[in-house]
Amino acid sequence: MKKLLLLILISHSYCFLQAQEVHEPSSENHPEWSKPFPPFRIVGNLYYVGTADLACYLITTPKGNILINTGLASSEKLIGENIKKLGFKLSDTKILLTTQAHFDHLGAMAAIKKATGAKFMVDYADAQVATDGGRSDYDLDGKVSVFKPVKVDRILHDKDIIRLGGMELIMLHHPGHTKGSCSFLLTVNDQNRKYRVLIANLPTIVTDKKFADVSAYPQIAEDYAYTLRSMKNLKFDLWVASHGVQFDLLKKHKPGDPYNPAVFMDVKNFYDYLDELQEEYDKKNGK
Repeated sequence: MKKLLLLILISHSYCFLQAQEVHEPSSENHPEWSKPFPPFRIVGNLYYVGTADLACYLITTPKGNILINTGLASSEKLIGENIKKLGFKLSDTKILLTTQAHFDHLGAMAAIKKATGAKFMVDYADAQVATDGGRSDYDLDGKVSVFKPVKVDRILHDKDIIRLGGMELIMLHHPGHTKGSCSFLLTVNDQNRKYRVLIANLPTIVTDKKFADVSAYPQIAEDYAYTLRSMKNLKFDLWVASHGVQFDLLKKHKPGDPYNPAVFMDVKNFYDYLDELQEEYDKKNGK
């Protein structure tokens, strides 16, 4: 009942805000966010369809496909073309997910949802931000929407399972970067073996303020600490992340490289990255 009431409340908010003007922040300092990158098969039925840095993932199934993240608003056409180049159809997208409710990951979400009719599912703590286009983001001033508001069809909580065509994705609540940042665990197969895959939303620190001064997010320090602990206990074979730079995409896969899941199996690099983020967190938190 609580989930239903929250969904109704958020839907009403979406109806009010969808006609509001959107002002996407400038990304001129990040040309890699909009730079095209040839799509490719990561492992099994998991594909990369994003830009040179804003990671978007396509998971194909016999019952339709799942798309995770959409990059900037301008990436709508690029994502559709990348999916087509792989031999699939954007119109076959049935479920839309995101790892975080920021404009660089949700920019084209509303447009792709409208084009496909897919169901948008989001972590409960990012649901309001997704619905109001970023106005309620704790690190923004709330004056304008920074991406087009997205209607939420299902609210997710930690360890909820998203199912489609025999695939199961486990959503992991990993707050801090946004209140509802999340990661996904899934198992995929190819002709050789099964792989446990982590699509990680790493807990990088966004705010320039001291944690104690972030009045819109009083539990921010505790959430970051929780996420760091949670991620250190994850077990998987292969990992990718919300940004290509976080998992060395451009070093691991050059355009035209053959299928090679092994290049993304550097689990040690993931834990080393977490150690760096732990140091950053401790310094920020005054330890």
